[in-house]
Amino acid sequence: MPTTGQSGEVPSRSKRADALRNQRTLLAAAAEVFVTSGVDAPIREIAARAGVGMGTIYRHFPNRADLVVAVYRHQVEACAEAGPNLLDSADSPLAALRQWIDLFVDFLVTKHGLANALQSDSSGFDALHAYFLDRLVPVCEQLLDAAVNAGEIRPGTHAYELMRGIGNLCIGRDSDPRYDPRRLVELLLQGLRRPRSS
Repeated sequence: MPTTGQSGEVPSRSKRADALRNQRTLLAAAAEVFVTSGVDAPIREIAARAGVGMGTIYRHFPNRADLVVAVYRHQVEACAEAGPNLLDSADSPLAALRQWIDLFVDFLVTKHGLANALQSDSSGFDALHAYFLDRLVPVCEQLLDAAVNAGEIRPGTHAYELMRGIGNLCIGRDSDPRYDPRRLVELLLQGLRRPRSS
């Protein structure tokens, strides 16, 4: 077991680990608030959800665009890591795909507010969009392939098409509380199912 030397390396590593864990907690709380209240939610609401003071948020993220971009990246990584984990733990590949799509829809709700938060920085948004595609299309493809190989869905659906279709179904949620994109996403998933032979 490592001991604390005069250099203080172990405590600093522990401090870095604590800071990283705290930042992840803060980003997860901000993501939850953005999903329910939008990217313009008050910082105090995010601070309360994370259990920190508002100064802590401003220390890490001096402006809202920094926070939104960090949440965006955090959610992309969470979705990317969730895919393989869900394949290992879910009852079936189709169940893993459904659970992953739930996470993806939460992410899309935040993503739709990103362009407004970045305002005129279209190059920054384009770079983030490319990062999102690079990280998530292969994960969705892996989930689709597993469900096809298990005989649960029809072959031929491309990951990019599915993700784009789900994204289009999620547009408009912010402006119309009567609209529930998850219901339509579920109908889309039902359409992918392989018909049972009689």
